[in-house]
Amino acid sequence: MNLIVNGNEYQLDVVTIQDVVVHFGLAGKPVVVEAGGTVYASEQWATTAVQDHMRIELVHFVGGG
Repeated sequence: MNLIVNGNEYQLDVVTIQDVVVHFGLAGKPVVVEAGGTVYASEQWATTAVQDHMRIELVHFVGGG
């Protein structure tokens, strides 16, 4: 499936938003996901399917000063 994640195009073998989060190594980290213009709560990720050419923004937080 072709997806645009944070402005870059990827060919990924994923079905749900949760799969995308796991693929990018962000599972268990504080992440905000916007897909197709909608912000999804983490409880929705496993049941929300992604579609070919969907635009997804993954915003994660890092510490530092």
